[in-house]
Amino acid sequence: MWLSALLLGAFLLSGPVRGSDGSASTAITCFTRGLDLRKGTEDVLCPANCPLWQFYVFGDGVYASLSSVCGAAIHSGAITNAGGAVRVQTLPGQENYPAVNANGIQSQVLSRWASSFSVTAGTKNTALESVGRSVSTARPSTGKRPKKTLDKKAGNKDCKADIAFLIDGSYNIGQRRFNLQKNFVGKVAVMLGIGTEGPHVGVVQASEHPKIEFYLKNFTAAKEVLFAIKELGFRGGNSNTGKALKHTAQKFFSLENGARKGIPKIIVVFLDGWPSDDLEEAGIVAREFGVNVFIVSVAKPTTEELGMVQDIGFVDKAVCRNNGFFSYQMPTWFGTTKYVKPLVQKLCSHEQMLCSKTCYNSVNIGFLIDGSSSVGESNFRLILEFVSNVAKAFEISDIGSKVAAVQFTYDQRPEFSFTDHVTKEKVLSAIRNIRYMSGGTATGDAISFTTRNVFGPVKDGPNKNFLIVLTDGQSYDDVRGPAAAAQKAGITVFSVGVAWAPLDDLKDMASEPRESHTFFTREFTGLEQMVPDIIRGICKDFLDSKQ
Repeated sequence: MWLSALLLGAFLLSGPVRGSDGSASTAITCFTRGLDLRKGTEDVLCPANCPLWQFYVFGDGVYASLSSVCGAAIHSGAITNAGGAVRVQTLPGQENYPAVNANGIQSQVLSRWASSFSVTAGTKNTALESVGRSVSTARPSTGKRPKKTLDKKAGNKDCKADIAFLIDGSYNIGQRRFNLQKNFVGKVAVMLGIGTEGPHVGVVQASEHPKIEFYLKNFTAAKEVLFAIKELGFRGGNSNTGKALKHTAQKFFSLENGARKGIPKIIVVFLDGWPSDDLEEAGIVAREFGVNVFIVSVAKPTTEELGMVQDIGFVDKAVCRNNGFFSYQMPTWFGTTKYVKPLVQKLCSHEQMLCSKTCYNSVNIGFLIDGSSSVGESNFRLILEFVSNVAKAFEISDIGSKVAAVQFTYDQRPEFSFTDHVTKEKVLSAIRNIRYMSGGTATGDAISFTTRNVFGPVKDGPNKNFLIVLTDGQSYDDVRGPAAAAQKAGITVFSVGVAWAPLDDLKDMASEPRESHTFFTREFTGLEQMVPDIIRGICKDFLDSKQ
């Protein structure tokens, strides 16, 4: 048990920090072990406020090399828990490391170990507040002591993410490897730098039925998360990972459960062997919900076992993108420390979280509204109700989706642009306040105007552009050329016709495939029934464009 717990605290080294005398000291974490150091004599800097109860120390004066260096330094009296500089001397292994309680740390007995070390106070005994227990996602060290200290309560602000660890609790993994999996998840969680303004994490266990062990809102300190992970019980059952992934994508990331607006949503799926069910549908659901799915696979099926696997391509179908970034492999649950930092760096690479952009938060939707005299005031209100119902489905904000509207007769009147209103409430209010123009119908000119003046300013932006043309009659000018120009400019066009709108004109305006981008109803009251199909069409086009 002590070895499993020790592995939970093992970490990689940070970069060098130079003291006032110019000598290079290596900044380490609270849990760096003697065996993690490579030099015979090495000067290191221990951080402040290490949790004494988590230290694993073996011996007294001479310590087994699997002991925490900072724990041994506090135990020996070389430093206090305020941290500071320590000189570490590598020594040969020995027998009978004693158990001694000193300076708040109870060391443990160890009968034999291959190597040892001793610790003495370094030349500059100052607390290294700038080194916390997180991976820095900022630029590499320039050799100077950083002036900015890490606010441990706030956490790693360079790695804001809401992360669900979906752990394997099936009979595939078994009790022993389940405990090793918990150790690895704990190391990843700590190295992320959990805090109020940094990453938030929760855990879901996959087995016969998924169980949410704790939510994002439950803990915002690494110490609390570690304790919660340690207390997780093994459930057993079939490896229904697909069922658990779908459940997590749909239920876990709600505002009530602690999810934060504008923060990337991530599910890290740990899978020992292969799933008992289908992952493809779950992967699609996760992408639709804007969740970035990573698969960490351990002990991949052998050639002989492949016949037992329902779908050998399950990893590629479940991850956010099949580009190699979202899949991660480890050969075994033993010796996993070296895999912690690369995984954490992936989880903190926000620019790579391609699935954070969804059809709901990454589109520009322009409405081109027929205000001709054949529509009439009452029917015009039904058109505006349709526009509002479509707009309601999207996450409108200054960094999310945006909506614009143009009304046309023979002339064009911009009602509001993509930058005029950056909240859903203001957009819906602006739609309600559109006043009916009345006049003729020049749809082609209106499309050209909208392409140039409404979509032109955002053509190089990150959002995908959509134009919904609503009309009730024959246009007096050509629509095919302007529509083709709009599509060439990267705008996907949906045409919505009512009453006397010619089907040929509607198809000429619509993007390919025309059948799925053309809509028609005899009565204005039929517009309401089209809303779900329009929204689904936008989402399908968005997802197709990202493949």
